[in-house]
Amino acid sequence: MKITIVQMPVVLGKPEENFLAVKERLRRASEGSPDVVLLPEMWNAGYALETLNTTADTEGERVRREIAPLAKEYGMNLVAGSVANLEGSKIYNSMYVFDRQAQELARYDKIHLFQLMEEHRYLEGGDHLATFTLDGHLCGGVICYDIRFPELIRSLALRRIQVLFVAAQWPYPRLAHWRNLLIARAIENQIFVVACNRMGRDGETAFFGHSMVIDPWGEILGEMEDADGFLSVTVDPSQVEAIRRKIPVFDDRRPELYDCGGFH
Repeated sequence: MKITIVQMPVVLGKPEENFLAVKERLRRASEGSPDVVLLPEMWNAGYALETLNTTADTEGERVRREIAPLAKEYGMNLVAGSVANLEGSKIYNSMYVFDRQAQELARYDKIHLFQLMEEHRYLEGGDHLATFTLDGHLCGGVICYDIRFPELIRSLALRRIQVLFVAAQWPYPRLAHWRNLLIARAIENQIFVVACNRMGRDGETAFFGHSMVIDPWGEILGEMEDADGFLSVTVDPSQVEAIRRKIPVFDDRRPELYDCGGFH
């Protein structure tokens, strides 16, 4: 499975510019004949939260109309990052996934809202997990802050995913957190982790890129710096089952002893 990550800036509150930019990058990415392309988080409007009522996509209609057909045109699967998505009176941070025929395979709404960026004031949290099959391989999708919640990723791993796709807008100064969390999620769940982070700047906030592909051993197969561009890596999802047989973490679990409660 050849995967291409699109690492790009996002123009704050400017869907027209961002849609044009994504279309052009998908065209360029297609020249390498990828099996899957991954886009970043909230690429249609960025974190212009106070204006999302006017800039959000309505029920994902524009993504389906303008972006999904490119998956068929270029013959590739598309994990279309996430967009601000207006559903009735609520706005979600929604990831859409399309197959090579432009059929919608999944929609995932970001479950964990990041209070430091006041997401919880403007966005509605999701209430379901998302798995989908790309070329015969079971995959899952999460968004940015979600990777700080190992329970979520483990729940996907228990559904036997082989590849986890992550769309993000993760800023400085937390580069070490980004890298270490992604590596940990790969090792502990014995999965490939494919993570796309935007780069560029929104006012005082700078985003560092460092999109990555990590194998189930925690080895980094590819990592970008903070440049606008592409990362292409070929992975073999069938390695997941071999690794799980070699170190049978899932067979050795004792879930009856785990405290699933919380603290306040």
